[in-house]
Amino acid sequence: MLAEGALERVQEACSVIGAACTRAGVAQWDVLGSQTYGTEVDIEAGRISLVGSGGEGGFGLRIVQDGRFAFARLVDASGAERAVNEAMSILRRSPSVDGFELPGASTVHSTPSAFHRSVDDLDADDLMQRADAVLAYVGSVQENAVVTGGGISASASATAFLSSEGIERSSASTSMGLGVQVTIDHDDQLTSGWEGTSADGLLPEVPDCVDLALQWATCTRDPISVRDGPSGPQDVILSDGAFGSLFGMIVPRAINGPRLARNESLWSGRLGERVMAQHLSIVDDGRLEGGAMTASIDGDGVPTSTRTIVDGGRFVAANWSVRGAAKAVADGQVEHAESTGSSSRSIGAPPSTSTHDLVLTSTASRPSSEAMIQQVDEGWLVHDVMGAHTANPTTGDFSVTTSSVLRIVDGEVVGAVRQAGLTGNLATALRGEVVLAAAPQRDGRPGGSLHLADVLFKASLGVNPA
Repeated sequence: MLAEGALERVQEACSVIGAACTRAGVAQWDVLGSQTYGTEVDIEAGRISLVGSGGEGGFGLRIVQDGRFAFARLVDASGAERAVNEAMSILRRSPSVDGFELPGASTVHSTPSAFHRSVDDLDADDLMQRADAVLAYVGSVQENAVVTGGGISASASATAFLSSEGIERSSASTSMGLGVQVTIDHDDQLTSGWEGTSADGLLPEVPDCVDLALQWATCTRDPISVRDGPSGPQDVILSDGAFGSLFGMIVPRAINGPRLARNESLWSGRLGERVMAQHLSIVDDGRLEGGAMTASIDGDGVPTSTRTIVDGGRFVAANWSVRGAAKAVADGQVEHAESTGSSSRSIGAPPSTSTHDLVLTSTASRPSSEAMIQQVDEGWLVHDVMGAHTANPTTGDFSVTTSSVLRIVDGEVVGAVRQAGLTGNLATALRGEVVLAAAPQRDGRPGGSLHLADVLFKASLGVNPA
């Protein structure tokens, strides 16, 4: 997929754009260039519905002068002079932030390569064969089961970063993903399960997420009626996917330095305090092998690192980008802040404070997911949720729905419930009695940049069957 010399051409184009900035007298600048080639196969109604391939790319230019900055996007280097002139015009009207300037070059440690020739060599025929294998597998394992949606994709990218301060990095990477919705429509019942996974390397022909989708399409059939269920706070097990949907909407914002400084985080003013159960910790890992966000430098060009954010339940560190830190200090929101190598950027937007791969760990005993069910006298197992985007990142409150929910009585699953509401406050639940299951062993990265596990919240959340 990645054409010969693609990386060198992206690097050369970045140099051309940088030279245009120098000729225009720009004080500081950085440019990110990327070119991606990919192929995808879409599945619909039990058959391959679309096969496509192509490429996309461009360059994102940021210029900085006297604390001001402007951003421009270019399709290719031929428009460098015009883009620089337009950015200079915008910069003159931009607000100035005292102390904001681009970082200088520093020692950068290499990270494991995310380029795999086995993925780069895949073509449309290869992906079609894999799609056929998934379709055949589902039909052979479960009668009346059909893959009603999803697809398989593979891509390869060449990326380069160059700045006026002497920072220069380039790399090639690959990515592969698969997602399937398995549906069973039989005996006037329609149930389904959706699962997906991704990796920078080659996925198995039929990844185990397909079995998981099949499992949930099957186990949610023949729902039971729950008339006199518990009310108020209850024991609830959230699968890593359901937990990740809520965690991903709330926790990354809670550790965002600018949001903390503006009192827009549920952990504002709580640095050094306990915000989670004492056995829980969170690491923001910019160097995780095989991580979705692993890189040697962040979007500003600052070296990445492995940083502990929550240590033994205590909130010990926040994330900052270069400009986010400078602005918080200039506005008098904090006395001191500096980049933590935690900014992200794309060719379409300037850097902003973000996270890398977030890993949740526990020093307590971590049972299997099956053993965790046995700890519940009366409660629920929720596999996925709908409406997680409505969760309030400032308070931690959420109210979502689920159609993948099982009833647990005396440590055993007694049946599925057609639909239920799930309510609670994630910040409060994480401070309460929490059991984190053993890390899931599945193909690829089912949670993307979130590395979580099934979790049992004891008497913390509310489930209301429809």
